[in-house]
Amino acid sequence: MSRLTLLLPAALISLTALSAQQAPTPQKVTPPSYSAIPAAAAKQPNPVKSSPESLARAKKWWNLDCAMCHGSAGDGKGSLAADMKLQIADFTDPASLKDRTDGEIFYIIKTGHQDMPPEGTRIKPEENWDLVNYVRSLAKKSAPESKP
Repeated sequence: MSRLTLLLPAALISLTALSAQQAPTPQKVTPPSYSAIPAAAAKQPNPVKSSPESLARAKKWWNLDCAMCHGSAGDGKGSLAADMKLQIADFTDPASLKDRTDGEIFYIIKTGHQDMPPEGTRIKPEENWDLVNYVRSLAKKSAPESKP
């Protein structure tokens, strides 16, 4: 009986220790909405002029980090987006960003939005502005109206 007397408390202590070591269930962090973009960030002007060089630098980042969801053409039909059943804006549609400032786009790229992870400090501010220029360049230009 003395063995049982010793084993029972040891088993209870072990079970208590094991249950205390289990990690809490992770909570899903809800990214800020577009309305949470600080006014100062939204008003920030783009210091990088859109140029062939800016667009070429951004295209490299786009192909590495963005195209998998946003699509190589920016139409929101990337392979990962399809697999995850995500609804992503079509940047080839000029209306998709018409109400967004460059500062807002910069902020979204930097901090992320919904399922989109943030670039954060992975890219330099100039490269982030290059991406803003690139995203803007994806919009299809309206065909010129023919004159009667």
